[in-house]
Amino acid sequence: MNAFSVEAFAKVNRDLHVLGKRPDGYHELDTIFQTIDLTDEIRFLEREDGELVLTIAGASQPVSEENLILRAARNLRERVGSRVGASIHLSKRIPIGGGLGGGSSNAAAALLGLRALWNLPATDADLHALAAAIGSDVPFFLVGGRARGAGRGEILRPLADGPEEWLVLVFPPFSLSTAVVYVALSAPPLTDSPGPSNLRSSDSGGGPDRNDLESAAESLQGGLRRFRLALSDLGATSARLSGSGSTVFGVFGDEESARRAFEGLAGLREETKATMMIVKTVSRAAFARRAMPPTTGQRG
Repeated sequence: MNAFSVEAFAKVNRDLHVLGKRPDGYHELDTIFQTIDLTDEIRFLEREDGELVLTIAGASQPVSEENLILRAARNLRERVGSRVGASIHLSKRIPIGGGLGGGSSNAAAALLGLRALWNLPATDADLHALAAAIGSDVPFFLVGGRARGAGRGEILRPLADGPEEWLVLVFPPFSLSTAVVYVALSAPPLTDSPGPSNLRSSDSGGGPDRNDLESAAESLQGGLRRFRLALSDLGATSARLSGSGSTVFGVFGDEESARRAFEGLAGLREETKATMMIVKTVSRAAFARRAMPPTTGQRG
């Protein structure tokens, strides 16, 4: 039987503008996604009984039928009219509820992996449609690298990879609900013709980025601002909240600078019980090598 593993990458939002609340209840966004070298691993094994069985290591939540991996699997089967089965094992390393897109990344990896495992006639356009129906961030994880997201985030324009950067990630000992952060933001209704958003990081990755959800998140958890300012004081070229949080990240031009900052956070890390790590950005080509399923001849 066919079996293989793929990596499911985390992301940060290098820039995130909220343009307003849409009539459908979602928010219109203009954001820059960037994959980073923090991954979950998902292993796929074909089953002959037609069952979908998911097991998870590294996370405390029990497996639910609403898990995005299972939703992706069911929706993919329905799209092509198949009843094939799979055993899927997720090794979880991306923090849950941290604004790094771990659940969305898992769903996208499931779509890619199961299409290959089952040798299904689903096109890339089919996968994108399925991904967008599952969640706003999911389509990005079919692409990777750096991309600009519009609409709910699902309308993507791939961008040229910038130079490799090093990030210090700070995971506070709490998570934030995306829905609660958006309520705190109290964004005005979207106008008929929202003005264009000027994302300065859209092409080069440089410049003073921003995240419109930051102030709302910090109003709910004031400690986030402390982490962000500490990263700035330690030399980060940009220190931001990722998505709706709770992860805060600082951007550095080289590994040595990132490591100095990491060491400089030792006292704050001990005081707050936050978890911290150093990662680097991942280009689209590197994403394709590591996240895309192997060809038929490589499976086993």
